[in-house]
Amino acid sequence: MVSDNTKIGTGLLFLGCVFLFLGIIFFFDAALLALGDVLFLAGLTLTIGFSRTLRFFSRRDRIRGIIAFFGGVALVMFRWPVIGRRPVFGMIGQVYGLVYLFGQFFPIAAASMKDVPVVGQVFRLPAVERFFQSFGGGGASSRRAPV
Repeated sequence: MVSDNTKIGTGLLFLGCVFLFLGIIFFFDAALLALGDVLFLAGLTLTIGFSRTLRFFSRRDRIRGIIAFFGGVALVMFRWPVIGRRPVFGMIGQVYGLVYLFGQFFPIAAASMKDVPVVGQVFRLPAVERFFQSFGGGGASSRRAPV
């Protein structure tokens, strides 16, 4: 059974992703991006728990991704204007950090998306399969969620 914190955290994660997507669509709107960052981090903390979040963001082998992600969050929060008053470098740092931190999870998500009726056909294409397998770094037996 799923706890209430996990349900609320999943909702906050979804809202964070929606606000980040809207912030990018509306030409890197700093307010939407900052709100998306706060909701994403709060949702992640509620979904996997406070101690696991601290453990995840304090691993020495992922320090480059952690610094890039939180540096990007700081650049967006401080509204550091780079290109036309838009926090583009902050988002680049966040995307790099997310790929570095959660890259092991992409093949797992892609494998589960193959079973979805309409979208599954796209994920079964050989080029898409090779793209997502490049993130895994191993066979199917060595993969596990990064958290």
